[in-house]
Amino acid sequence: MKSAYELAMERLNKSEPIAKLNTKQKAEISELESRYAAKIAEQEIMLKDQITAANQAGDWEKRKELEGQLVHERKKLRGDLDEKKDAVRQRGK
Repeated sequence: MKSAYELAMERLNKSEPIAKLNTKQKAEISELESRYAAKIAEQEIMLKDQITAANQAGDWEKRKELEGQLVHERKKLRGDLDEKKDAVRQRGK
């Protein structure tokens, strides 16, 4: 008896088979992931320093604003990464 996951994967593969990546595509995706991990870390360091300063000053509104900005920056960078990875995958089709 197949699990729900296995059944879902079968349906997914029927509608859109999983693309095989070549070595160049894997390297490009790996490079993109590395580059974007560095960008995310850079934003986290910069904003966490500001969050700490706002926290020490007792400026809770500024802290909340900076935390929201950090979340926004992470989502934006991850979205950009996903788009670029999809572009690399599409070139292989």
